[in-house]
Amino acid sequence: MASSLSPGGSRKQAGVNTLTEPQPDPVGLQTVLDNALAPASVHSIELHGATNTRRSLLDHIFNPIIESSRNPNTTLGDVTAQIGIASGKLSRLGIFREESTRVFLADAPRSQPGLDPNRTELDVSFNVRERGRFALSAGTDFGNSEGTAYTNAEVRNILGGAEKLTLNARVGTRTRSAYNATLSAPVNGNPDIQVALEALKSSAQKPWASHDEHLTGGSLKLAWAGVRPGDTHSFTFASIWRQLTGLTAQASPTIRHDAGDSVKNSLGYSYIRDRFDRSGIHSLPQSGHQLRITTELAGWGPLQGDVSFSKTEFELNKTLPGPRTSGVIFSGGLRLGLLYPLPFSYSLQGAALPSRVNDRFQLGGPTDVRGFKIGGLGPHDGSDAVGGDVFAAGGISMLFPLPVLGADSPLRLQLFANSGRLVALKHKGKSTEASSSLVGHGSGAVFKGVQSAVSDLVTGLPSTAAGFGLVYAHPVARFELNFSLPLVTRRGEESRKGLQFGVGINFL
Repeated sequence: MASSLSPGGSRKQAGVNTLTEPQPDPVGLQTVLDNALAPASVHSIELHGATNTRRSLLDHIFNPIIESSRNPNTTLGDVTAQIGIASGKLSRLGIFREESTRVFLADAPRSQPGLDPNRTELDVSFNVRERGRFALSAGTDFGNSEGTAYTNAEVRNILGGAEKLTLNARVGTRTRSAYNATLSAPVNGNPDIQVALEALKSSAQKPWASHDEHLTGGSLKLAWAGVRPGDTHSFTFASIWRQLTGLTAQASPTIRHDAGDSVKNSLGYSYIRDRFDRSGIHSLPQSGHQLRITTELAGWGPLQGDVSFSKTEFELNKTLPGPRTSGVIFSGGLRLGLLYPLPFSYSLQGAALPSRVNDRFQLGGPTDVRGFKIGGLGPHDGSDAVGGDVFAAGGISMLFPLPVLGADSPLRLQLFANSGRLVALKHKGKSTEASSSLVGHGSGAVFKGVQSAVSDLVTGLPSTAAGFGLVYAHPVARFELNFSLPLVTRRGEESRKGLQFGVGINFL
């Protein structure tokens, strides 16, 4: 008979609750393998150590074991597979110490007459150790082209359902301040489906465009794992109040035109397929590929707000190993993006406003198109990088170990070449730095402007640079010191010849 679960070391069986200690595991791995096709079921399930965890959460994890045991065709292999799934879910909840999870199997006493003598009845005992409810940490972090110092506080398992409240404060080289609070929880006890509510407030410098940007708002996010390992999906609703302020005396007319307040209400979806082999150095995948697709719909229809557009980005990275035992790694990357202005109405036929500088793409810098300044590619108004609505960028590189250090060293020599093109929308064949020619034009004019901008991506040579440098693959981030030589620089863009230092997670 399959029985239900009771946390904290109690067993619920035939209406009797008794406190028990976990017993040694007499059903060994070899026994399971030798009898994988033998009929089996679960007689009882115990969980020891989950003193602060709700019964309802644990029922979602262990009920599949109980349900499968009611099937007369269930085998010992089926039971152990379900136990493995439940053990993995316990670990992924994030409230138990991963190394503490232990599973014990034992033959159940046959106290009930009429049971099939050929059917194995198992008592299953899980041992876990809960992590601390509170955690506080501080340190430094590295994002793309920025270093930050942070303080992070966590409150885990708040209501016993694996809820987590995260409070974060940080300052950085470009981020003056950033504060956010996130409350997350698994859905129906499934650690692979998470819902999160976030509130944020930040202030960041944008020196390449002569302004600061303040953000205040919140988001509601649903994230779930895909069918195949390494696949993740997320769906987000966000409402953000943006303030474009702190203009310098040299701010261009484009930046001054977009300065002030705006509200962006948006729906977003992202998909990541990660097939990288990170069995070696974590931040240097040895082989495989990674695909990332993000799309955002802002302002259209019921979303309202001050901006309306759809914005999509596509990124593909591929890594190939060199000759065996050589330590050489070949990699390539491709990034594409399109911002499409939309009307605010429920129809797609109304007039669309041009995109704003804080919504457009920026391209160039040590983590994407090396050999160019941050925001160095694409439309400029004076010295300000005002961004573009369509872009394409690609790069190839070869990493190989230094002769003295060998293939296991995280320090590598790099040869690279990369290029990119960033353009603004056009109307009637006339380029514009800030898409201002689209003001007052309907869907037809916008569509033609997008067509013209996309055709510009393959018109003439893209901005291109090549070079060499040193790469240090730290588990937290990747550090690069490169010497770059710009080979093609389009008019108005800002290249950077010589040494360039980059720190980040994702590199082109």
